[in-house]
Order: sequence, then structure tokens, then C-alpha cells
Amino acid sequence: MIKAMKQLPGNRWLTLNTVVRVNQIEVTRDRNAGDDETANHTLESAMAFRNAVSAGWPEARITWAFSWRALHSSSPNYQAIREYAKACHGKHGDDVTFIPGAYFSNAYNSREQVNLDLHDGLLRVSEFMGGGFRPSSVVAGFLAADNLRYLAEKEGIHVCQGNIWSQYAIDNQDGDGSICYPYYPSREHFCKPAQGKADFIDCVNLDGWTMDFLAARREGFEDGFNSRMGVGPIETIRAFGPQIGLQQMLGTTATHFDDGFFRNGFAWVTNCWEICLVDQIGHLEVLTRWLKEIRERWPEARCVTQGEFGLLWRQHFRDNTMVNYRFVQCGTGIGGSDRDKEIRWFMNPHFRLGLLRNLEGRAQEQVIDFTRYDLPAEEPRELTRRWSLMGQINQKQTRPQDRPIALRELPEADRNRILGCYPELKP
Repeated sequence: MIKAMKQLPGNRWLTLNTVVRVNQIEVTRDRNAGDDETANHTLESAMAFRNAVSAGWPEARITWAFSWRALHSSSPNYQAIREYAKACHGKHGDDVTFIPGAYFSNAYNSREQVNLDLHDGLLRVSEFMGGGFRPSSVVAGFLAADNLRYLAEKEGIHVCQGNIWSQYAIDNQDGDGSICYPYYPSREHFCKPAQGKADFIDCVNLDGWTMDFLAARREGFEDGFNSRMGVGPIETIRAFGPQIGLQQMLGTTATHFDDGFFRNGFAWVTNCWEICLVDQIGHLEVLTRWLKEIRERWPEARCVTQGEFGLLWRQHFRDNTMVNYRFVQCGTGIGGSDRDKEIRWFMNPHFRLGLLRNLEGRAQEQVIDFTRYDLPAEEPRELTRRWSLMGQINQKQTRPQDRPIALRELPEADRNRILGCYPELKP
């Protein structure tokens, strides 16, 4: 339930999700890819994770997402974890929901099958939770526009973690091209903000986890760095150990909770800590320390479920008209977060613009991404991993046209479009 006294503006928000699954990628209801994670899913692991959250943030409310197999497994472990999640809903106010495909469902299934999985999966959650329970959101990794529309219009769910900002050449699906804070998606493409009433899907589309902007501009593991580094435990704690990993998590958080808060009027950081990582990575004390540090540095911050946050955003933004996000980040010096660089992002319903400059010397700031959203877009109709929305210049620099250029080198019409929104960028 949304607390009546809380509003989106003027607040810092954290959302924390966890995923319970049987196989790493549950491609379809009866076919899997990746590792069997049964041994990593025990009641003890689930309790250890939730206790680590409570130790760092006693009032935190988190989101549990169960895969198809985790919802239907008759093994004692999965039965116990489902009951524990139900108990956490009663004790802490946690939300419990479904994750189709255990991520990347559209890479392997038709839209019709994904809709059926969403319907049956959500129904199964309501059955084991009892008492007329209904999830307030869905976790999906990526989710096609047709499926987001189905959630809103047929299932009455208006919040979905339906994109992973900047993901490209990692895991089983690509999806670069969106903006990184919430937006209403277009009926043409889940990465594209809706352009008007006829294009509007009433399902708030949320990022999967907050990334370091400098690391994220890379393609996959280019230069030996992980482009998804930010607050996620795989790219921080596993890669660099608990001390440096925590430093990176806090650095990414501060980008939003300090400078970003003042630029945008609110701030949001989101993270996913899968239950399997309790055994695979350990170091739950880092999760606790991260949460404690957030509460100490930003005592007014609130940790709520993904659905609560999305619905608060939906209350404040009735459409995309007023969406206008700005971010500035200097590198942390960890991994692909170059200490000698500064990146600026401008994101609105019409386009996203990324600018990069060296902090040393007199090199001119360059455009590394310019993606227009007022142009037609189309999602793939075949089963594929390629779901990115590539604009005129894309930050991953995978095409010849993606060569960084000075703002003045853009076509005049594009410069005018940018300066019309951001006149301060005029040389």
C-alpha cells in the first residue's frame, strides 16, 4: 500500500528485488538454459538474505520474484521459500510476484505465450499467497511492448521492471536504447517512451538495476571491463571484493542521491540480489553495510517495493510530457568507471543525449549517444536476442556511425532539437 503522506518529488527512493528460480534461464515452461541452481536455493539462503536486508534497513520493503519452476516445484526447499516470502509479506510488507522466463522471455517465446505465462504465473502467485493477494508489479528483465500493454489492460498491473538500461552483449538478450528512469512505453517498442495518447501504454517501465554511466557506455566486456557495473553484486563484490565493491556501489548510489536528486527533484536507485548469489558470492555483510550507509548519508531515503515506487511515479506523472531527467557523473576509478572522464546524460520523451569529456586537458566534450524517440521504431518479430533501439549515435560504438562527434557536428535540425530543450548547451 502506498503511504498517503509520501509523494515522489523531494524524496530519495531505493527499490531492492530478489529472484527465486530453479534454472538460470528458464527459456520456456519445459526448457532451460544455463546452470541448474536448485542447490543454491534453500530456505536458509532466503532467510539469510532477508535478514541481511533487515539488519541494514529495518523498515525496508522488498520485491520477491518467482520463476515458473520456482512457483510450481514440489521440492521441500521451494515450498519453504514460497511460505517464507508469504510470511515476509505479512511481517515486512514485501511484495511477491512472477518473473517470466527467469529473464529474457521474449527472446524465446511468442508474445502470445508470454501473455499466457504472465496470466498463469500471476494466478499461481495469488493462489499460494492467499487472501485475495495480487502483485503490484512484475519483474521481467526485458518485456515487449505488447506484453506490457497486456499487463496493464488485461491483468490490471501498471508497473513492470521491463528494461535493463544499456544492456548489450551480455547475458541472453540485448536492450540498449531506453532512458534509465521510469517512463510510459510506446506501443512500438518497449525502449521508446510513448509519444502521445494513441501510442501510450499505461504500465510504468522500470530499469533492472542502477549502473555506473561511464562503465555502461561500453559494449559488453570491452577492454576487460563489465559494462553493467554499478550497484549490482556480481559486477562489484564478485569482481573487486567487499571493500572496493562497496565503494563502487556507494559511488553509483551517490550519483543519484546527491547531484541527481538536486537536478531531478527526486532520486531513484534500484538493485537486484538474486537468492542464488547468497551462496555464489556470499558477503551479505556488504549488502547490510550498503543499506546502513545509505540510511546514514541520506536519512530521509525510503526503501519500498518496486510496485510502490512505480505507482508513486504514476501518480505524479500522468504521461511522459513532463519527463526530463539529467545526470552528471565523474568516474570512480574502479573498473570501467574512468576517473579522468565526466559523462552527462539528458533524457526526455523526445530523445536521449549522452555527452562525454576528458577532465584532463582541453579536449572538447563529444556526443556519444543521440537517440531520437519521435522516429518510428519496431521490435523484432522473430525470436532473437537483438532488441536494442539504436539511434543516430549509440553509446556502445558498434557501428561506424557511432563515432563520437562534437555537438556542432550534428545536423542542424538535430542541434536545434537539442538546444530547444537544453539551451544551456549552446556553445
